[in-house]
Amino acid sequence: MPYLIAGLVLFFGAHLFSAFRSRAPGRDLRQRMGYGPYMGLYSLVALAGFALIIYGYDAARWMGSLYFAPSWGRHLNMTLMLPAMIILVAAYLPAGRIKKTLKHPMLVAVKLWALGHLLANGEWNSVILFTSFLAYAIIDRIAVKKRGDTGPPADVAPSNLGDIGALVIGIGVYLAFFFHLHEFLIGVPVLPGV
Repeated sequence: MPYLIAGLVLFFGAHLFSAFRSRAPGRDLRQRMGYGPYMGLYSLVALAGFALIIYGYDAARWMGSLYFAPSWGRHLNMTLMLPAMIILVAAYLPAGRIKKTLKHPMLVAVKLWALGHLLANGEWNSVILFTSFLAYAIIDRIAVKKRGDTGPPADVAPSNLGDIGALVIGIGVYLAFFFHLHEFLIGVPVLPGV
């Protein structure tokens, strides 16, 4: 468990620092360090945290369960993952209607992913992991709103290509996870026997 906690602290520490850092001229650390060095250090800390999360999550599997997930939780999780994957992909494509409507699709996707997995998993390591991601996504959404970051500019015309790409790639990623990628990466099949 200590590796999982250390990883979460490093990973979310870097992300929360970035979310709440001063952006005032002369006080913005990213401006003072320069974009490249700042992003390099940020990436190193976040990657180190991510590696510890992966190791710590697996190492903490022995801890047992905090609660037993309802039998319908796994199915609801699978249902939520389809829009989560589409929305996640939309965050990185040209602004279509999905991105313009949701404003910060990455954070919406993380919330859906974390909530769905909390419904399907009651083990201590899962609860700690997914609750951390859900809390971060909520806190970061509040932070971007306070900064006045309203997502894509209102005058940008929605890109049909962005929406079509999000649908096609998102569904493809969802199907890949459903059919063995989840089991390959995480060690747990989405549905036993699939």
